Amino acid sequence: MHLLLSGTLLVASVVAATELLDRNLVYRSPFFDHPQFGHDTREIRARHVRAKRQLESASGFSDQHYPTFYGSDFSNTVFVWSGGVNFTHNVASGDPLDTSVLLWTRAVPVATSTGALPDQDVPICVSYKVFSNPQLSGSVINSGEAFTSYDVDWTVKVEATGLEPDNRYWYQFADCTNAVMASPVGATRTLPDPNTPAEQVNGGKPLTLAVFSCSRWQDGYFNAYGYAAYNTSADIFIHLGDYIYESLGDGAPIGRQTLGRELATVFDYRQRLNQYRTDASLIYAHQYSPWITVWKGELDRSYTLSADLTAEYNGQDDHEVADQAWKAGTADSNDTTAGCSFSPSGACFTDRKLAAVRAYHEWIPIRQVVADDKLRIWRNFQIGKLLDLTMLDTRQYDRDITDLYYNTDVNEIAAYPNRSIMGFEQENWFLTSLSESQARGAIWRIVGQQIVFSQLNESNTYDLDAWDGYRANRLRVLEYLYDNHITNTIILSGDSHANWVSDLAIPNDTTTYNPNTGDGAIGVEFAGTAVTSSSAFGAGISPAAADKISQVFVGYNPDLQWSEGSYRGFFTLTIDSYDLNATYYAMENIKTANLNGFASATFNVRNGANKVTRPVAGGTVAAGVLKSSVVQG
Repeated sequence: MHLLLSGTLLVASVVAATELLDRNLVYRSPFFDHPQFGHDTREIRARHVRAKRQLESASGFSDQHYPTFYGSDFSNTVFVWSGGVNFTHNVASGDPLDTSVLLWTRAVPVATSTGALPDQDVPICVSYKVFSNPQLSGSVINSGEAFTSYDVDWTVKVEATGLEPDNRYWYQFADCTNAVMASPVGATRTLPDPNTPAEQVNGGKPLTLAVFSCSRWQDGYFNAYGYAAYNTSADIFIHLGDYIYESLGDGAPIGRQTLGRELATVFDYRQRLNQYRTDASLIYAHQYSPWITVWKGELDRSYTLSADLTAEYNGQDDHEVADQAWKAGTADSNDTTAGCSFSPSGACFTDRKLAAVRAYHEWIPIRQVVADDKLRIWRNFQIGKLLDLTMLDTRQYDRDITDLYYNTDVNEIAAYPNRSIMGFEQENWFLTSLSESQARGAIWRIVGQQIVFSQLNESNTYDLDAWDGYRANRLRVLEYLYDNHITNTIILSGDSHANWVSDLAIPNDTTTYNPNTGDGAIGVEFAGTAVTSSSAFGAGISPAAADKISQVFVGYNPDLQWSEGSYRGFFTLTIDSYDLNATYYAMENIKTANLNGFASATFNVRNGANKVTRPVAGGTVAAGVLKSSVVQG
């Protein structure tokens, strides 16, 4: 190798010139099938060439050897930065399959002693290696190199391939020009082959999923992530949305002031993701296990109860794109003159959405599914014959209009049969996936989606931004499960900033469904609270005050078996061929960084039962209210 410029090195390897750019998947995300909308790696390469001409005397170059973007030899081509690399945000992995997994890092150039940084046209070259042990000893299982640059915020997302199914792996990134500059070691895993017998999945041990949603920086520290990584046996982390929030808030009193402004541009979204990924618990959780994620918008309503049972949460609600998103806009932004001017950030909905999606794909190790299908991220993971994990998009894909606070007629149309929370194409795919899962012999059907599925009626008041605002769509799903005898369906939900456990049944149908025994149910919903976002029962509400509200909810709703609204936290699902156990965890304090928490409740679902096992939670919980403890009026 030959040093040609201070901090700039000529790469010496025989490989097609675009390969190291194309290997970094973020250059093409989220437009894999339409490269004209993504970063043109050939143009980026051409920039490097132009920079070379501008920074060096042309006298030393011969045009016939001048590098091109069409399969030339790297021994006579692009400069890369050799002044040092800082892996600013550790490592992460995601969307594992049976023989591959996505690996992620961020490689930022280190300034030279004179303070110089690379020209924008000089890339960073990063190598990666995958091993079968945490000491990184023995044979390298998979390796490669990839470029990154300012174009994609210095992020790197590569696919490690040729891996063995159902195995743990360890990986590390390094500076191509100086292997001593290396990232921390990350741990990840592959899924079992789809045909692996259920009892052999995860080496015969129960598989554990940790489930999260709604992490708002200014509300507290992300201790739930760290608690799950350090204190549970979680194999895979599932995030149901609101990984970031777009608003500013006031986190200064606890040292959590957000940077920038309300998010609108790609710079804004990158800056917010950058800041969130500095939380120590989140860093370690990404380093510890692979993640499977979806994005979402979320609840922003007040539960208004009568007399002394009034709790109002007036915090601004935000998420990966903008507040109360649907297919053609949000609560504060849409593609009209009025809508664009109304947005606090001064950006139209489509502008914000595309900026948010691009930054999300840069910073999150998520696979591209079908880029030209409305930026689709709904997808399915077959985890042996033990379970199918289906991740839905009930927010951004093709959702009909939701409650935008000023359109009070949504309640009047909530039951219209032509309304869909996910779009009819996704809905048909979802229902077909349920049948295909049962037909292939998978024992459990786990559905990860963003918002509470079961009815939450409080004095005939509903959350119209959840499935209660799309009642016919919910009924179609339930009737499909009943009519096609689909068993062992478990729906996961976030969004509400409270905990709920419900049998799945037709709302208010106590003829077919028995709330006391669970007979007649067709599945179970586990809905989790927020990592930090304030309770919908009231910001900072005490357990005793929250329990009064929970008593009202479990009394009104026949299929709701447990409600808890004070603690922030997460839950795990531990799954084998015979049982599914859900354990809810409560964080004791999110105002400082700590790992203090406790198990607030544990629930069981038996194979083939399609209901929460009675007595629910064994008859006792450490927080919240069980239906069995409420005297029915």
